[in-house]
Parts: sequence; structure tokens; C-alpha cells
Amino acid sequence: MASLFDPVTTLPGIGPTRAQQLAKLNIRTLYDLIAYFPRDYEDRTRLRAIADLEVDQPACFEAIVISHPRTAHIRQGLDLTKVTLADQTARLSVTFFNQRYIADHLLYGQSYIFYGKLEGDARGVQMINPVFEPLESPGILTRRILPLYGLTAGITNKILVKAIGAALHACRNSLPEVLPPQVRQQFRLCDAAYAYETIHHPADFDALAVAQKRLIFEEFFIFSVGLAMMRARRTEIPHIPYAVCDISPFLAQLPFPLTGAQQRSIDEIAADLQKPKPMNRLVQGDVGSGKTMVAAAAAYLAAVNGKQTALMAPTEILAEQHHHHLQALFEPLGISTVLLTGSLGAAAKRAAKAAIADGTAQVIIGTHALLTGDVSFHSLDLVIADEQHRFGVGQRAALSAKAGSPHLLVMSATPIPRTLSLILYGDLDLSIIDELPPGRQTIDTFLVGEAMRPRLNAFIRKQVDHGNQVYIVCPAVEENEETALKSAEAWADTLQRTVFPDLTVGLLHGRMKGAEKEAVMGRFSRGEIHILVSTTVIEVGVDVPNATLMLVENAERFGLSQLHQLRGRVGRGKEKSFCVLISDTRSTETRQRLKALCQTNDGFQIAQQDLDLRGPGDFFGQRQHGLPTFKVASLTCDLDTLKLAQEAAANYLADQVPEPDSPLMARIRALFSNHATVFN
Repeated sequence: MASLFDPVTTLPGIGPTRAQQLAKLNIRTLYDLIAYFPRDYEDRTRLRAIADLEVDQPACFEAIVISHPRTAHIRQGLDLTKVTLADQTARLSVTFFNQRYIADHLLYGQSYIFYGKLEGDARGVQMINPVFEPLESPGILTRRILPLYGLTAGITNKILVKAIGAALHACRNSLPEVLPPQVRQQFRLCDAAYAYETIHHPADFDALAVAQKRLIFEEFFIFSVGLAMMRARRTEIPHIPYAVCDISPFLAQLPFPLTGAQQRSIDEIAADLQKPKPMNRLVQGDVGSGKTMVAAAAAYLAAVNGKQTALMAPTEILAEQHHHHLQALFEPLGISTVLLTGSLGAAAKRAAKAAIADGTAQVIIGTHALLTGDVSFHSLDLVIADEQHRFGVGQRAALSAKAGSPHLLVMSATPIPRTLSLILYGDLDLSIIDELPPGRQTIDTFLVGEAMRPRLNAFIRKQVDHGNQVYIVCPAVEENEETALKSAEAWADTLQRTVFPDLTVGLLHGRMKGAEKEAVMGRFSRGEIHILVSTTVIEVGVDVPNATLMLVENAERFGLSQLHQLRGRVGRGKEKSFCVLISDTRSTETRQRLKALCQTNDGFQIAQQDLDLRGPGDFFGQRQHGLPTFKVASLTCDLDTLKLAQEAAANYLADQVPEPDSPLMARIRALFSNHATVFN
């Protein structure tokens, strides 16, 4: 009997080359195969008569071969094999391309089950390259609900169906049961072996629903137990409470009153800092909601308690911006700030590191340069991560490790529906800044087509003539004939040469080196570039108060939340600002989605619409945010099941803790791979 974690090469027919292809799908072990769930299913259970087949509608049918297959060599690289089929209702001509072996597999006078779709019109129909199986075969590709899997080069659906079937057979007695018996009984869930077998080989859709119910609950239960354990572990870490939490001297220094949401968030942070455990809090607010002031208040409380704060920003230019603002704020309060970035000169770096090491520097602002081994803190006790979704969890942990168990404050400008926030940042307490400071202007947003290009160019010219600057965002870096998308490189070149030759057009994209990007953004922020053509790398960037217009090319290619983030790059100054979405899409649904952005500036409302439309995978993009990947469960469709699983997990943990070497613990470690050390 095979082990779940044997390599895929233990299965017959899978050699080193096939194993490398499977590895591209993150399939390396037999368990990886078994847990590689279908993305969809195709109902091939119903047999139809040939006379009832419809053009462009795939179907299964039984037929007898009534002609000997004939192969004709048309030209180099093209062979056609033709054969005629029949049943009691009609005849059908079938053509196979470059499949000479068909003549040996379709025998005259024999019956087979075929699956394919008709092609043709009133002049006649035929079928091309159907799949088929002998009538007496068990039915691997026909007469069943066929699972459809995500594929990669060299791996067909047929290969995966066969490999997963072999893995299930080899491990049929090895699949662990991770759900406690009382949980399975309470929620009427099938056992693990039945669920895994049925998810890949459902006898019918009712059986499939039973398997999916079990596996969805299982994923959420594992997630909920792991999350609860992470939270419980935090309470076990001792921390000396802050003695001084009077924020009034800091507030007196501000040139404007805080919003109610800002004050509420600061109060929550102050309460955290007075507890005998480390703070782990997410401050989530829309673009321009004033998160930086909340972070500054936390840094003030750390400083007056004799502790250092490290604020880590995703880019040097954003770190410089934070330093500029915080230095002006803290200097009158007698709190010293220091900037540490990779581009500082050697002498400046030495001075900054010395001030950090001896405690002279109380608030340290930097990029990932703060993570380097030769940066030693004197009394680091508060870590602030700006724009967390741009940082890997590992980077956050690396900075925290420099101080044992410091307080952690995460700031995110990505509005996320509250339910999803609890999933994404479930190990953090949540503060939401859901109101904008007084006087913060709304940005007028419009949806237009390519026909408006001359007027758009005139509007760009008008903005620049008034001393303002313009962003133009493109979905691609380079030209691609297949996609016909606006590319940043080509469009910047066109605008500079033929449309605005008298203006300065800049280019910014993700393939540029860090120093190049910083230089371009520096020039734009200083007003040396009139029009900046960019990809989405500006989604998180510096404040350029002079930028009053943003154009987004091929806007249909972006999610609503991403468009909202991009729109937040303008409207930072006193001048009226605009965002223009350019799209010629004919999709009614897509146009409605884009018009929704034109009707509101509420990032949380937009985020909920985006989540409902696109799901969390597209909503967040890559796994850099740390969200565990659910294989079956959906954060949009299965929230009721999530709530039940969370309750079940709480009840389970009230009585016991998973054994370190239990199957449940193994699954928790795998799901929270970014937090593996927590569970060791």
C-alpha cells in the first residue's frame, strides 16, 4: 500500500518528465494528486440518438462502425482519417485529424460510445475528433460525470483523470480522517474516503453535493482551528503594558481635528498597548482616510514609553514621504525620526544605523533595508507595516524577530468587506476607518470609448496648461498582437512623438529596476514629468498633489477595487480631480461594473461589488497577501458554512487541542505554511 506522501513517480506511467510537468501544477506527491480537485464537471451520462444531436452541443451517443476507417495524407503534417457511424436513427460522418492509429481502434461492425459535437450547417454536418470507448469498457471518458481539471503544458485532462484514479486506488486505505467524529455526526458529513473518491468520480450530482459539503466544511474547520490556535498563542506571550497612554500632547500638535473613525482607532490601539500581551492590529481604511495619523499616534505612545517604532514602507519614495511628514510632526514633541533606505549614501547609512542602535532614533522609517542583518535596534517595541498586501508575511515576521515579540500594527488602504477581513487578517484585531477627513474631495469618474480620444487629448492638454499633471495607466508593458491592449511602452512613445511632443512624457512599469522606478516617480513628484504613462505599479505610490487627472486604458481589464486604488492617486491636492475609464467593451455586465465605479467613491461598497463579481482570488491577486488557498470552499458562496465551521472549531478547542502529530495538525501546518513556526 502506497503512502500519501510518496512521489508521483511511484505510479505507473509517470516518469521524471511527466513529474516535472505535474510539478507546475504543484502536484508532487500522491496526496497532491488526490487533493487536486476539479474546477468543473461535464455531464456525459445521458446517451442521445444520432438524429437528436445538435450542432455545437457536445453529447454522448452509442453507434456502430459501418465503414472501414480510411486515412488520406493531405500534405506534410496533415492526415485525415474518415469513418461512418450509425445507430437506428441516422448515419454520421466522422473525421479524425492526424490520428492514424484510429484505424486500429475503431473496428468495422463494432459498437462504441462516442462523445463530441456536430459541426456544419444545412448543407450537411459531421463530427471532428470525438473521444470514444468500447461499449463494454467501464467508461473513463464517457457515460459519466467527467471532472475537468486545471491543466498545464503536456498535461491533458485524460492524463489527470487516469493519474488521480491510480493515486486514489493506491491510497484507498491511507486517507486520514481529520474531522472529529462528533463534528461529522453533528453536521451529517460523509467520511473522508467517500468524499475524496466522489469529488473525482461522482456517481451522480447528488453524490457530488454530499462530497462537496464535506470537503468545504473540512477546509473551513481546519482554517478555523488553525486561526483560533494562532490567536490563543498570542495571548500566551507576555508583554509589559505601557504605563503612559495620554495622547493629548500629540493631538494638540495636529493642525486639524481627527475624524471619529481615526479617534476610535487610536483608542483601540491605546487599549491594546495597555494589555499584558503584544498588539496585533490591522487598521484598514480607504485611500485618504488618514491611516498615517493613526500610525503616528501609536508611534508617539511607544516613544513616550521609551520604546522604538519601525515603520516599513513598500517603496523608498513612500518611505521618504512618511519620513518628511512624521519628522515635521514629531520634532516639536522632542521625538527623533530617522530614515533608512537602500539608496542612502554610506555615511548617512552608518549614522542612521548608529542612531537606531543606541536609541537616539525613536521612530525609524524605511523599506526592506530595515530587515538587513546589520540593523540593530536599541528598544524596538512597535512594528508598523504600511500597505501590508505589498509585503510577504515572512518579511513582516523578519522585522518582528528583531525585537522578540513587538506590538504589530498593519495598515492597509485596500478596502475589504468586513467578512473577508476576518478571513484574510483573522489573526489580527481589526480597526476600520470608514470616514474621510473634512474637505477631502470626491473624484469625478467617467466611462468613455475610444471615439472620445481627441477630446481626451484636449483635456490632458488643458490640465497641463493649468500647471497640473496626468497619469495614464495601461494594462500591459509591451505590445502584443494577440491581445490588442494598450501597452505602456508603445503608448508613451506615441504620445511623446506624435501627440504631445512639447511636453515631457514619462514611462513606469514593473520590469524596470527599483532605482529606475524610484527615479521616475521622483521626477514626477517634483513636477519634471507632465504625463506619466504607467502600469499598475503606481497603485501604491507617493502623494503627488499636482496630479489631477487619471486615464485608465482598457479599463475592462481591471477589477473595481484595483481601479479604485488607482483612482486614489489623484485628488491629493486642492484642485478638482478626474478619473476617466476608457473601454470599448460590448459586455453589458462589464459596462455596468465600470459604471458602478463612476457612481460612488466609497471603497468598501466597491470592494463588496468586486468580491461578489470576481471572487477573492481575483480580488487579491497573488498569494502575497497571506490568504490561505481554499481548494473547494468559496469565500463568496460558502460563508454560511464558514460560520458553522467556526462554531464547530470553537467547541472542539474548548475541550481539547489537536495532537502535534495528528492529521488535523498536519493539514493546519500546510494551510498556514506562512505561519508554520506558530504550529511547531
